[in-house]
Amino acid sequence: MTCSFALPRSYRSRWIAMAVAASFVLGSAPAAAEAVSNIAAYPAPPSELYPQLFAAVQMGQLFKDGKTFVDALPKSRPAAIEAEYKRIKDSPGFTLADFIRQHFDLPEDNPDAYVSDRSQSLQQHIAGLWPHLTQQPGKPKAASSLLPLPQPYVVPGGRFREVYYWDSYFTMLGLLQNGKPQLIRAMVDNFASLIGRYGHVPNGNRSYYLSRSQPPFYFKMVGLLSTQDEAAAYARYLPQLRREYGFWMDGERGLKPGTAYRRVVALADGSVLNRYYDDRAVPRDESYTEDVELARNSRRQAAEIYRDVRAGAESGWDFSSRWFADGKTLATIETTAILPVDLNSLLYGLENAIRLGCERVRDLACSSDFSQRAERRLVAVQKYMWDEAGGHYVDYQWRKRQSTARPGAATFYPLFTGIAEPAQATRVAQWAGKELLKPYGIVTTPLGSGQQWDAPNGWAPLQWIAVDGLNRYGLHTLARDIATRWMSKVQQVYAGSGKLVEKYDVAGSAAEAGGGEYALQDGFGWTNGVAMQLMTLYPELNRP
Repeated sequence: MTCSFALPRSYRSRWIAMAVAASFVLGSAPAAAEAVSNIAAYPAPPSELYPQLFAAVQMGQLFKDGKTFVDALPKSRPAAIEAEYKRIKDSPGFTLADFIRQHFDLPEDNPDAYVSDRSQSLQQHIAGLWPHLTQQPGKPKAASSLLPLPQPYVVPGGRFREVYYWDSYFTMLGLLQNGKPQLIRAMVDNFASLIGRYGHVPNGNRSYYLSRSQPPFYFKMVGLLSTQDEAAAYARYLPQLRREYGFWMDGERGLKPGTAYRRVVALADGSVLNRYYDDRAVPRDESYTEDVELARNSRRQAAEIYRDVRAGAESGWDFSSRWFADGKTLATIETTAILPVDLNSLLYGLENAIRLGCERVRDLACSSDFSQRAERRLVAVQKYMWDEAGGHYVDYQWRKRQSTARPGAATFYPLFTGIAEPAQATRVAQWAGKELLKPYGIVTTPLGSGQQWDAPNGWAPLQWIAVDGLNRYGLHTLARDIATRWMSKVQQVYAGSGKLVEKYDVAGSAAEAGGGEYALQDGFGWTNGVAMQLMTLYPELNRP
């Protein structure tokens, strides 16, 4: 299967050089040259549209949140703004703040602020939130970082003013329970549009997110369109599913054991598994200052750190001790050296979805191919990621050829996608009940590093992955216990503040969870969606 993909114009030549160099290492130069010829240009991110002005604004910390400027809309051509900045920046009386106000329209976090009615039940509150989190398609605006979408879509809320890839699946769970199948289909079609344009679903619909994706939940979203006959939905979206798979598997052909290319890693025994990656090795536009300072204060090559930080962002777990070599500090991040159990479980699910879609359209060769692919991945996950002594699944450090020995809530993913054997699922439940279960749900990892994807924080998507995975194996008692504990926290915070938030402290009584590169956000898409799904599954959790 072939899959074309695109890269930003301004760093296209750099990628081509890397691709050709890699092709000689792998012995596949003609294939690499053919792939390069199909590359189309991505829209350039803000850091490349006005580089000097961008660096001055971000490094000068003109805004509390680095995402504010990258979401701003230029009032004229970026090249003209950059030229004007260079011309007058050293003039007497020049102020950067005034220049930005003159040349940009700045975004608002909550242009349609929602006022909670605390007399409403949580279900009523969530149902009333959807219209306020739904964005309508608009005409493309010149030089905007926002990538236009053809259909309406739901955003998480707060500073997150665009659609996010993996968030959207959990948001859709709530939309399904609130009787909004048309909005779900619109969002699925939006992602199909992104795959058609760029060859993958980007992190979010912003130009500065195009070089990476997020956990591949698209097949799960497609399945929601026909819950009684998922194969029919897979068949309808088979071209998009296969193209996304091509993005994740690009470079697998001819890859020598012990080497990696983009998101694919070939292990010593010939097994092929996947890692998170990013096609750029520069500071993130939206967190530019943080990334530059991190690289300055480390002893590593800046490009290496930038790549691993960006790969951590692709994982959705930005950031967590699971990606750190020392398990403690961000400066030791090594995401590209790690084969994550959650990513590979999801790709197993995608392979099976494609198999079912191919069966439905009677493409037997495709069905057989993806059946074998799924089986090979299952065998590899069981070999490299199952910890028999510990009774849990864990990530694998492929460069060191050993487990990372830092398990966490990602251990539930092989249950969620059906990789685990029943006995393994039981052991995962026993381990998690001792190590991850807290007063208010499942903690992300047992370690407290100060990062937001570590203790004491819990996140809605991981609660649902755990509950759904456990129920799949008949482990209903723990599943219900997790749901009950989590919803007690969600209800508690809602009663006190009238809000649903991005993450929660599941270990104690703190009203707000900590960690992260930005303030706690409310809204909040995936929390709303998982809460609705859990209250539908367990009606007693919906308090009046």
